[in-house]
Amino acid sequence: MSDTTLVQIGFATGSAGVPWEVRLARLEALLGDLGNVVVAYSGGVDSSLLLKVATGVLGEKCLGVIGRSDSYSEDELRMALAQAAEFGTRVEVVSTGELADPNFRSNPVNRCYFCKTELYRELAVVASARGAVILDGTIADDVADWRPGRTAAAEAGVRSPLVECGFTKADVRAAAAHLGVRSAAKPASPCLASRIPYGMEITREALRQVELGERFLRSLGLSDVRLRHHGDVARIEAPISEATILLDPAVRERLIAELRGLGYRFIALDLEGFRSGSLNRGIVDSKIAGT
Repeated sequence: MSDTTLVQIGFATGSAGVPWEVRLARLEALLGDLGNVVVAYSGGVDSSLLLKVATGVLGEKCLGVIGRSDSYSEDELRMALAQAAEFGTRVEVVSTGELADPNFRSNPVNRCYFCKTELYRELAVVASARGAVILDGTIADDVADWRPGRTAAAEAGVRSPLVECGFTKADVRAAAAHLGVRSAAKPASPCLASRIPYGMEITREALRQVELGERFLRSLGLSDVRLRHHGDVARIEAPISEATILLDPAVRERLIAELRGLGYRFIALDLEGFRSGSLNRGIVDSKIAGT
């Protein structure tokens, strides 16, 4: 199913202005019709809502599957497993080896295609054994962004019920809060590879630098932060309103020592502040311009 088809379905079943409660009811009905599902689960709010609702509708006929790789942080894994336990959902963790794929490791602009292809290959094995349909947590807002992983999903026959029901991020957060989902207000946390500029090789060491660096930054009280990896330069994107935390002399000295200990020679604070997907900016702009 193509992205265009998914968007058409989403707006046919949930046009602008439809309350999230209506979308939630449609989602429950859709899942009931599917009958047996495997949910690609990361712990982010989108896949968490989908897993929560699917578990409520289908019970043991819903299985969550997490793709474990070097691009997926240990903190995210722990949180995702704890949350699924709260749902009463059984979760399997499968290992994905995208770093062994030179197409992924070379970090082209369609990097996510190779990552998702590997993930859905593993999920297909699980789903086939259960006679289940593979679902992901893509939402309507995602369609306008640069998402080469959607091509891999289409090739693997993955369904995106939240898109099909027209869920926006605001709808997802409202429904998740209503259902008591722990990650309802959780900031987006894309895979660690998204912190490395396209064209720069992705290595296990670089991913670990990013993971440990961001863990330290979050420990300082930053609500939403990215550590962009530019070789020996760490470029920090933090909300402008919170940037003063990093400029406190004592905090600044700790930060410099921590990041230099991870191997960075230079530490920069981005004056534009936090921007989700900032490394996609040129790609999205060129797509909009038709170039």
